[in-house]
Amino acid sequence: MSAKPKLIVILGPTASGKSGAAVEMAKKHNGEIISADSRQVYKGLDIGTGKVTAEEMQGVPHHCLDIADPATRFTAMDWKKAAEAAIADIVSRGKLPIVCGGTGFYISALVDDLGFPEVESDTEAQKELEAKTVEELFTELQRLDPERAKTIDMKNKRRLSRAILIVRSLGSVPALVQPADPKYDATLIGIALPDATLRDRIRARLTARLDAGMIDEASKLHEAGLSYERMDELGLEYRYMAQHLQSQLDRESMIALLNTRIWQYAKRQKTWFKKDARIHWVKSPEEAANFAI
Repeated sequence: MSAKPKLIVILGPTASGKSGAAVEMAKKHNGEIISADSRQVYKGLDIGTGKVTAEEMQGVPHHCLDIADPATRFTAMDWKKAAEAAIADIVSRGKLPIVCGGTGFYISALVDDLGFPEVESDTEAQKELEAKTVEELFTELQRLDPERAKTIDMKNKRRLSRAILIVRSLGSVPALVQPADPKYDATLIGIALPDATLRDRIRARLTARLDAGMIDEASKLHEAGLSYERMDELGLEYRYMAQHLQSQLDRESMIALLNTRIWQYAKRQKTWFKKDARIHWVKSPEEAANFAI
């Protein structure tokens, strides 16, 4: 039997039912959940990110939610440290840590104990890159590291700039690797729904979030001091809601764009996860929740 802490990871593209599956598994196996979502770490980004509600948690403790100010950047290294601290706490109390999320780089950083490149932020080189268009940056990244270009948000100027700086420093953006001696005894479970089903779930979930007040949430965040520029950096829902709030997009156009962009994001997530042969793929959230561990 492994002396390493046992870790379960439930992953998959957005809207695949990961959160519910993780809660059901946690209830069966005395577990607690660590969120692996790069935007749900931020306070106040609730409806727009599809953050699990207190009711949906069903009494299961969740970690790595609401731990950062949305006006400041919370990095993958910041998340890895927080996740490792949460896992140590959960294990110390004799419970099972269950990581749940769709941010592939976060999951890889934790499971594979990846180091992070020492690339300075807010340098002149980065400012020069950010002065370019997203199209110019994406073309440059495609030339330098075609694999990273397949999984990056091609509309996020800051992420594109950072990826290019990392490539220049290291030769490539770190890819998924399986180290000789990982820190955890990890079991990775992936939810793979048919494309048509996933697209339907994305549309239904977006409609539900709009009905729940997603645009009002974004408006209040801006009124509280979150700049439209920062909302654009946060991507997806907040990017296009910021444009809508500035009268650059009408509501119908915003919804159509979001359905398209969220689906494109789901495809990037699937591309990322395809790299990892360790993932046990299942066909439904119910199958993930009942996976034999």
